[in-house]
Amino acid sequence: MTDRSRFEEEARRAGLAWRAQEPMKDHTSFAVGGPAEYFFQLARQEQIQRLLQLCQACGMPYAVIGRGSNLLVSDRGVQGVVLCIYDPQAQPVLLGEGAVQAPAAMPLGTLCRWAASQGLSGLEFACGIPGTVGGAVFMNAGAYGGEMKDILAGARHLYEGRVEHLSAGQMGLGYRSSAYQGMEGCCILEAQLALRPGEPAEIRGRMEELLRRRREKQPLELPSAGSTFQRPQGGYAAQMIEECGLKGLSFGGAQVSGKHAGFVVNTGGATAEDILRLIQRVQDEVYRQKGVRLKPEVKFLGF
Repeated sequence: MTDRSRFEEEARRAGLAWRAQEPMKDHTSFAVGGPAEYFFQLARQEQIQRLLQLCQACGMPYAVIGRGSNLLVSDRGVQGVVLCIYDPQAQPVLLGEGAVQAPAAMPLGTLCRWAASQGLSGLEFACGIPGTVGGAVFMNAGAYGGEMKDILAGARHLYEGRVEHLSAGQMGLGYRSSAYQGMEGCCILEAQLALRPGEPAEIRGRMEELLRRRREKQPLELPSAGSTFQRPQGGYAAQMIEECGLKGLSFGGAQVSGKHAGFVVNTGGATAEDILRLIQRVQDEVYRQKGVRLKPEVKFLGF
């Protein structure tokens, strides 16, 4: 049984501030989503650990998110706690010989720019990915032929009240997947990266080139969660969607982008239900025409 009065009292006593009924549309790149009953934005390990202890003690359900860049939240919102691990001021630590310790709360783009300034190569592929370091580890994020597993040496996390460590070999890293996706309630705290020396100007040049390609080919001017579907075996989701005549298809304020069919975008005023219905429509039609069931890359919360 959930004890909300005790939860609030203990959270105040621990100095853990929250926002009540916080609109999740303000914390997702789709810009949709109803209110979170309790919204906490934390980055320090001891605070995260204390909050999760309170959730367990008070029977409070919780969900852990980063910047919400790969997330669709229900219009009804989320009961219980949403814990956002995000700190735009977080900084990495260079341990030497390309070994980097990066907080999970750090924006991935900030880490990429820092690596370039240090003459460290390996993160170029990630320069336009809008999430956090923790989210990138959780999803094994990737783009342009690179992915996190290419540079991950390990990660530290909080799971069932304990701080633990996984080496890269233990993380089960595959296409947009990791062992963390099977560890319900787990909270990634830090990533250990193995980067390599490079010329800062060349690293920045490669990042700028990839950002230019993103701007040219992707609908960055509209709210989305990036690529909506995972790459199916033996093909590309965007190509299949376009071949099925679905490019530009709309449902309410949601649309299959006319610029890149792999993106579902919010053209203005979309609801989470609009987006979900459009995703399902695309899945059904591609399956009908191609015999392939596209799997969403987007994660769902509150449905």
